[in-house]
Amino acid sequence: MNSLLLIDDDVELCHLLREYLQAEDYQITLAHTATEGIELCCSRPFDLLILDVMLPDLSGLDLLPKIRQIKTTPILMLTARGDEIDRIIGLELGADDYLSKPCNPRELLARIKSILRRSRITARSSQKNLMMGELKVQTATRSVYCYSEERKLTGTEYNLLVELMNSPNELIKRETLSQNILGRRLSAFDRSIDMHVSNLRKKLSLGETGLPNIKTIRGAGYILCMTETPSL
Repeated sequence: MNSLLLIDDDVELCHLLREYLQAEDYQITLAHTATEGIELCCSRPFDLLILDVMLPDLSGLDLLPKIRQIKTTPILMLTARGDEIDRIIGLELGADDYLSKPCNPRELLARIKSILRRSRITARSSQKNLMMGELKVQTATRSVYCYSEERKLTGTEYNLLVELMNSPNELIKRETLSQNILGRRLSAFDRSIDMHVSNLRKKLSLGETGLPNIKTIRGAGYILCMTETPSL
Protein backbone atom coordinates (compact mmCIF):
# COMPACT_ATOMS: atom_id res chain seq x y z
CA MET A 1 0.00 0.00 0.00
CA ASN A 2 1.40 3.39 -1.00
CA SER A 3 1.73 5.97 1.75
CA LEU A 4 0.85 9.59 0.92
CA LEU A 5 1.20 12.78 2.95
CA LEU A 6 -1.38 15.50 2.23
CA ILE A 7 -0.39 18.94 3.53
CA ASP A 8 -3.38 21.29 3.24
CA ASP A 9 -5.14 23.58 5.72
CA ASP A 10 -8.61 22.88 4.30
CA VAL A 11 -9.69 20.31 6.89
CA GLU A 12 -12.95 19.39 5.18
CA LEU A 13 -11.27 18.89 1.81
CA CYS A 14 -8.51 16.80 3.39
CA HIS A 15 -10.99 14.42 4.98
CA LEU A 16 -12.95 14.10 1.74
CA LEU A 17 -9.78 13.33 -0.23
CA ARG A 18 -8.55 10.91 2.43
CA GLU A 19 -11.83 8.99 2.30
CA TYR A 20 -11.71 8.88 -1.50
CA LEU A 21 -8.05 7.82 -1.71
CA GLN A 22 -8.33 5.26 1.08
CA ALA A 23 -11.08 3.59 -0.94
CA GLU A 24 -8.47 3.30 -3.72
CA ASP A 25 -6.10 1.49 -1.33
CA TYR A 26 -3.82 4.39 -0.37
CA GLN A 27 -2.67 5.14 3.15
CA ILE A 28 -3.21 8.86 3.79
CA THR A 29 -1.60 10.99 6.50
CA LEU A 30 -2.89 14.55 6.96
CA ALA A 31 -1.06 17.72 7.99
CA HIS A 32 -2.78 21.11 8.17
CA THR A 33 0.27 23.33 8.74
CA ALA A 34 3.75 23.58 7.27
CA THR A 35 5.26 22.85 10.68
CA GLU A 36 3.26 19.66 11.04
CA GLY A 37 4.10 18.70 7.47
CA ILE A 38 7.88 19.03 7.80
CA GLU A 39 7.83 17.12 11.11
CA LEU A 40 5.98 14.24 9.49
CA CYS A 41 8.38 14.28 6.52
CA CYS A 42 11.29 13.85 8.89
CA SER A 43 9.65 11.18 11.03
CA ARG A 44 8.67 8.57 8.42
CA PRO A 45 8.97 7.71 4.72
CA PHE A 46 6.24 8.54 2.22
CA ASP A 47 5.83 7.51 -1.41
CA LEU A 48 4.36 10.88 -2.44
CA LEU A 49 3.72 14.30 -0.90
CA ILE A 50 0.73 16.44 -1.90
CA LEU A 51 1.45 20.04 -0.93
CA ASP A 52 -0.92 23.00 -1.04
CA VAL A 53 0.53 26.44 -1.80
CA MET A 54 -1.63 28.25 0.76
CA LEU A 55 -0.80 27.24 4.35
CA PRO A 56 -1.45 29.27 7.52
CA ASP A 57 2.05 29.37 9.00
CA LEU A 58 4.30 29.16 5.93
CA SER A 59 3.66 29.22 2.20
CA GLY A 60 3.89 25.86 0.47
CA LEU A 61 6.41 27.51 -1.86
CA ASP A 62 8.58 28.30 1.18
CA LEU A 63 8.11 24.82 2.62
CA LEU A 64 9.00 23.05 -0.65
CA PRO A 65 12.76 23.87 -0.65
CA LYS A 66 12.98 22.88 3.03
CA ILE A 67 11.56 19.47 2.15
CA ARG A 68 13.88 19.18 -0.84
CA GLN A 69 16.89 19.65 1.45
CA ILE A 70 16.07 16.39 3.21
CA LYS A 71 13.86 14.38 0.83
CA THR A 72 13.73 13.44 -2.86
CA THR A 73 10.19 12.09 -2.48
CA PRO A 74 7.93 13.07 -5.41
CA ILE A 75 5.88 16.20 -4.68
CA LEU A 76 2.58 17.16 -6.29
CA MET A 77 1.71 20.84 -5.76
CA LEU A 78 -1.87 22.08 -5.40
CA THR A 79 -2.19 25.61 -6.77
CA ALA A 80 -4.99 28.11 -7.32
CA ARG A 81 -6.65 27.74 -10.70
CA GLY A 82 -5.09 30.09 -13.24
CA ASP A 83 -2.15 31.06 -10.99
CA GLU A 84 0.65 30.35 -13.44
CA ILE A 85 3.30 32.10 -11.33
CA ASP A 86 2.84 29.69 -8.41
CA ARG A 87 3.05 26.72 -10.79
CA ILE A 88 6.27 27.99 -12.36
CA ILE A 89 7.87 28.77 -9.00
CA GLY A 90 6.82 25.39 -7.62
CA LEU A 91 8.46 23.55 -10.52
CA GLU A 92 11.59 25.70 -10.20
CA LEU A 93 11.82 24.81 -6.51
CA GLY A 94 11.62 21.08 -7.17
CA ALA A 95 7.96 20.04 -7.43
CA ASP A 96 7.42 17.07 -9.73
CA ASP A 97 4.00 18.13 -10.98
CA TYR A 98 1.08 20.39 -10.11
CA LEU A 99 -2.70 20.36 -10.11
CA SER A 100 -5.04 23.35 -9.93
CA LYS A 101 -7.65 23.66 -7.16
CA PRO A 102 -10.48 22.98 -6.92
CA CYS A 103 -9.53 19.63 -8.39
CA ASN A 104 -11.59 16.62 -9.36
CA PRO A 105 -10.66 13.69 -7.07
CA ARG A 106 -10.48 11.41 -10.11
CA GLU A 107 -7.96 13.73 -11.77
CA LEU A 108 -5.93 13.86 -8.55
CA LEU A 109 -5.98 10.06 -8.41
CA ALA A 110 -4.82 9.87 -12.03
CA ARG A 111 -1.88 12.21 -11.30
CA ILE A 112 -0.94 10.20 -8.21
CA LYS A 113 -0.99 6.92 -10.13
CA SER A 114 1.06 8.42 -12.95
CA ILE A 115 3.77 9.77 -10.62
CA LEU A 116 4.01 6.54 -8.63
CA ARG A 117 4.02 4.39 -11.76
CA ARG A 118 6.95 6.33 -13.21
CA SER A 119 8.82 6.04 -9.91
CA ARG A 120 8.35 2.26 -9.87
CA ILE A 121 9.40 1.83 -13.49
CA THR A 122 12.66 3.75 -13.04
CA ALA A 123 13.35 2.08 -9.69
CA ARG A 124 13.13 -1.36 -11.32
CA SER A 125 15.24 -0.38 -14.29
CA SER A 126 18.21 -2.69 -14.86
CA GLN A 127 19.64 -0.34 -17.46
CA LYS A 128 23.40 0.07 -17.53
CA ASN A 129 25.00 3.24 -16.27
CA LEU A 130 24.92 6.26 -18.57
CA MET A 131 27.78 8.61 -19.40
CA MET A 132 28.14 11.68 -21.56
CA GLY A 133 31.38 13.59 -21.15
CA GLU A 134 31.80 14.30 -17.44
CA LEU A 135 28.11 13.66 -16.76
CA LYS A 136 27.51 10.21 -15.29
CA VAL A 137 24.35 8.46 -14.12
CA GLN A 138 24.36 5.36 -11.91
CA THR A 139 20.94 3.87 -12.59
CA ALA A 140 21.04 1.32 -9.77
CA THR A 141 21.15 4.08 -7.16
CA ARG A 142 19.59 6.86 -9.29
CA SER A 143 22.70 8.95 -8.62
CA VAL A 144 23.96 11.72 -10.91
CA TYR A 145 27.53 13.03 -11.01
CA CYS A 146 29.21 15.96 -12.73
CA TYR A 147 33.02 15.76 -12.60
CA SER A 148 32.61 13.08 -9.87
CA GLU A 149 30.54 15.47 -7.72
CA GLU A 150 27.07 14.19 -6.91
CA ARG A 151 24.16 16.44 -7.86
CA LYS A 152 20.74 16.05 -6.26
CA LEU A 153 17.75 15.82 -8.60
CA THR A 154 14.05 15.31 -8.05
CA GLY A 155 12.50 12.12 -9.37
CA THR A 156 11.03 13.92 -12.37
CA GLU A 157 14.31 15.67 -13.17
CA TYR A 158 16.16 12.35 -12.98
CA ASN A 159 13.65 10.64 -15.28
CA LEU A 160 13.89 13.50 -17.76
CA LEU A 161 17.69 13.35 -17.77
CA VAL A 162 17.70 9.58 -18.39
CA GLU A 163 15.17 10.00 -21.20
CA LEU A 164 17.43 12.55 -22.90
CA MET A 165 20.62 10.54 -22.30
CA ASN A 166 19.05 7.46 -23.85
CA SER A 167 18.71 9.36 -27.14
CA PRO A 168 21.78 11.63 -27.37
CA ASN A 169 22.01 14.01 -30.32
CA GLU A 170 18.39 13.26 -31.23
CA LEU A 171 15.42 15.61 -31.15
CA ILE A 172 12.84 14.57 -28.58
CA LYS A 173 9.54 16.36 -28.95
CA ARG A 174 7.98 18.18 -26.01
CA GLU A 175 4.83 16.11 -26.54
CA THR A 176 6.86 12.91 -26.16
CA LEU A 177 8.58 14.15 -23.01
CA SER A 178 5.28 15.23 -21.46
CA GLN A 179 3.75 11.83 -22.12
CA ASN A 180 6.77 9.78 -21.01
CA ILE A 181 7.86 11.91 -18.04
CA LEU A 182 4.66 13.48 -16.73
CA GLY A 183 2.25 10.82 -17.93
CA ARG A 184 -0.09 13.23 -19.69
CA ARG A 185 -0.66 14.84 -23.06
CA LEU A 186 0.89 18.26 -23.57
CA SER A 187 -1.66 21.06 -23.33
CA ALA A 188 -1.37 24.41 -25.10
CA PHE A 189 0.00 26.43 -22.17
CA ASP A 190 1.71 23.69 -20.15
CA ARG A 191 5.29 24.77 -19.38
CA SER A 192 6.12 21.96 -16.94
CA ILE A 193 8.65 20.19 -19.17
CA ASP A 194 10.34 23.51 -19.99
CA MET A 195 10.74 24.28 -16.29
CA HIS A 196 12.19 20.82 -15.55
CA VAL A 197 14.67 21.28 -18.42
CA SER A 198 15.64 24.67 -17.00
CA ASN A 199 16.20 23.08 -13.58
CA LEU A 200 18.45 20.41 -15.11
CA ARG A 201 20.57 23.04 -16.84
CA LYS A 202 21.08 24.90 -13.57
CA LYS A 203 21.64 21.94 -11.27
CA LEU A 204 24.04 20.13 -13.61
CA SER A 205 25.82 23.22 -14.98
CA LEU A 206 25.00 21.92 -18.44
CA GLY A 207 26.84 23.64 -21.24
CA GLU A 208 30.09 24.04 -19.33
CA THR A 209 33.33 22.47 -20.61
CA GLY A 210 33.18 18.68 -20.59
CA LEU A 211 29.44 18.56 -20.00
CA PRO A 212 26.61 18.14 -22.48
CA ASN A 213 23.99 20.78 -23.07
CA ILE A 214 20.27 20.66 -23.73
CA LYS A 215 19.54 22.55 -26.93
CA THR A 216 16.09 24.02 -27.40
CA ILE A 217 14.58 23.52 -30.84
CA ARG A 218 11.90 26.18 -30.86
CA GLY A 219 8.43 24.84 -31.50
CA ALA A 220 9.67 21.25 -31.48
CA GLY A 221 11.57 19.94 -28.46
CA TYR A 222 15.04 19.34 -27.05
CA ILE A 223 18.35 17.72 -28.01
CA LEU A 224 20.99 16.58 -25.52
CA CYS A 225 24.41 16.98 -27.14
CA MET A 226 28.00 17.72 -26.20
CA THR A 227 28.99 21.37 -26.06
CA GLU A 228 31.21 22.31 -28.97
CA THR A 229 34.71 23.41 -28.00
CA PRO A 230 35.55 26.76 -29.60
CA SER A 231 38.44 26.75 -32.07
CA LEU A 232 41.64 28.52 -31.04
